[in-house]
Amino acid sequence: HVQLVESGGGSVQAGGSLRLSCEVSGSIGGTNCIGWFRQAPGKQREGVAAIYRGAGTYYADSVKGRFTISQDNAKNTMYLQMNSLKPDDTAMYYCAASPLTWCGLKEADFGYWGQGTQVTVS
Repeated sequence: HVQLVESGGGSVQAGGSLRLSCEVSGSIGGTNCIGWFRQAPGKQREGVAAIYRGAGTYYADSVKGRFTISQDNAKNTMYLQMNSLKPDDTAMYYCAASPLTWCGLKEADFGYWGQGTQVTVS
């Protein structure tokens, strides 16, 4: 079993930056692919970024060039650096993990989820 705990959310003005963290514990072998999803009020949850075995990265078009996903294996922690934030980035952000041998932003591939951290951009 895998446990995921997010932190780093908050309120920021447009153009600002935030860094989200996701601490991973438990069966680390079940985390070939770790990603971030977000869900705004009244909208479906969408994939934001994912990282495969600490190397390959995937981004939604809406965040390319602004968000960077990274992983620190020594700390069992994954990060999402968010720059040039826009009001449209306002959402609950969720960390998710997948044991599959491929990676992407398909929600159905991720079997482990954190509780979420709120990001508000005004």
